[in-house]
Amino acid sequence: MKKFFSIGIIRGLIFQILGSFAGAGIFYGIRVLMGLQWKTEPTIVVGGLVGAIFFLVGQGSLRDWWHVAIGKEMPEAHEVKPYPGLRRYFEFTLDHKVVGVQYGVLSMVLLSVGGSLALIFRLELANSGLQILDFIQFNTLVGLHGMVLIISILTGIAALGNYLVPLLIGAEDMAFPRLNAFSFWIAIPASVILLSAMFFGGFETGWTGYPPNSVRGPMGVQMFFLGVYIAGWSSILGALNLVATIIRMRNKGMNLFRMPILVWSVFSTSFMAMTATQLIGLSFQLVMFERLLGMSFFTPSNGGNPILFQHLFWFYSHPAVYIFVLPGLGVISELLPVFVRKPLFGYKWVAMSSMGIAAVGFLVWGHHMFAAGIEDYLRVPFMYSSLLVAVPTGVKFFSWAATIWQGKVRFAVPLLFTLGAILVFLLGGLTGPPLGTVSTDLHLHDTYFIVGHFHDTMFGGFIFPIFAAIYYWYPKITGRKLNETLGKIHFYLMTPSFLLMTFGQMRIGLLGMRRRIADYDPSLNFDFTQLLITIAGYLIAISVLIFFINLIISAKKGELATGNIWKSRSPEWAILPSPAPAHNYEGFEFKLVGDPYDYGLKGSKYVELTTSSNSKSEAVL
Repeated sequence: MKKFFSIGIIRGLIFQILGSFAGAGIFYGIRVLMGLQWKTEPTIVVGGLVGAIFFLVGQGSLRDWWHVAIGKEMPEAHEVKPYPGLRRYFEFTLDHKVVGVQYGVLSMVLLSVGGSLALIFRLELANSGLQILDFIQFNTLVGLHGMVLIISILTGIAALGNYLVPLLIGAEDMAFPRLNAFSFWIAIPASVILLSAMFFGGFETGWTGYPPNSVRGPMGVQMFFLGVYIAGWSSILGALNLVATIIRMRNKGMNLFRMPILVWSVFSTSFMAMTATQLIGLSFQLVMFERLLGMSFFTPSNGGNPILFQHLFWFYSHPAVYIFVLPGLGVISELLPVFVRKPLFGYKWVAMSSMGIAAVGFLVWGHHMFAAGIEDYLRVPFMYSSLLVAVPTGVKFFSWAATIWQGKVRFAVPLLFTLGAILVFLLGGLTGPPLGTVSTDLHLHDTYFIVGHFHDTMFGGFIFPIFAAIYYWYPKITGRKLNETLGKIHFYLMTPSFLLMTFGQMRIGLLGMRRRIADYDPSLNFDFTQLLITIAGYLIAISVLIFFINLIISAKKGELATGNIWKSRSPEWAILPSPAPAHNYEGFEFKLVGDPYDYGLKGSKYVELTTSSNSKSEAVL
């Protein structure tokens, strides 16, 4: 039992509980000494904030920085010995690969939680009339489903970046290993606080938290805001670390146009997250101040403006869509050449298209506000900028089509999910322009058409690619392959189910079905379509359960991954064994001498291994 409570994450969670009570108690005590009355909401909010800090103290994330502050000399990251066995994944560690796995596990846990919430409220929607949920419960589950899955995607992106970027650029670790680990661990108390909103009255605002509803709502709104605010720190600090790593730690010979496309995508995403996340944090913080301190930022009767919140919120939250999907699009470009054995068509254009999407992404937030009272003279510029995003995105689609053309295609599971990602993301892209055009958006705004479009975009831009990435790099993490048969069952069950779900959502959306409502008029004849959508959602959940079973079984019983199993040109496959060693390329000296995607070209090579701990040789892939 003592050994169990000594594990970092367990210790941190215990400290978070104790810290929450301590923070609330101290705040209440100060109010008593000042002669003030009891107020529940500020007491709980202060308790939650103190609890998050206590988690970091108890877990050990602040220990090294405290030692530096008191003058104690700390070892370099590569000198710190990791915990043995599985325990390393539950402790503060400086190994970027372990941190990447930690992020990945957290992402899968949040994906399961957010998906489970959807399964509950989909039961409510399967038939007209109220069956199992009231309106507040329904809206709370819908809001948490959205925000929990957003954080799941952000942590999944961090998993890709943390595990793969140093390996892909030939670095030993991240630029700031301690900050890297801190960025992960701060996401744990943030997730706990976010989910606690269910137990503090819930919230009816949806995942956007619009005032004036959020100003007047129950205390669950505050926990929702506080959890997202703290999670934002994880995103900002992690993005800063990735940008520094990519700029400063590339291997010899890796100039910008020898970087893998996935690294370009992560760099673009990190730039956006580092510069825009503050805006959603600020918008939520201002609502918290309005509730706690009586300030009037968004209440019109007191001189506030609720449209200001929407400007702040969407200035981050639409670029966030590209933060979510750019790494997934990078995975597509990374895997396609491997499995079709052809060079990536238009490599430089694809690389720069990621930066183009990142740049234009900051200019499109206003199309979310066409129906919200935005000034008329702003509508047309925002419409054109929204449609302009299709240009750099189209560059990627044309590249993928040209890369596949006349390739020697090997239909392994990673490629199946890659092709599924292209199809589903194309549907998301084609259904986007009607929402960016003023005339059609005014009709479609807040309907289930948007729900279908958004799910197409997120699944095609992230969920399908992340599954492709896991099937592709799982052997590098564990030394064993995932089961191919279970992988194909996963794909062939999830893909048609997902298409059925989103086509159904868009159909009823075109007919006027509003989103974020628990009931609908039976005379509209939506019951059958809603039932199909619900069944499709449960089939998707079953397919993901099969994936989790595959992950667990293959970790011990999967086929051993020996050598360069995918015949990839990238250094982590061309040089390193599986699983990858603790210090990456220690003992190897190599440089990049060619283009990363020249598959099928005689005599071409990307990685030149000049020295090894054992021998001198040359990697010719």
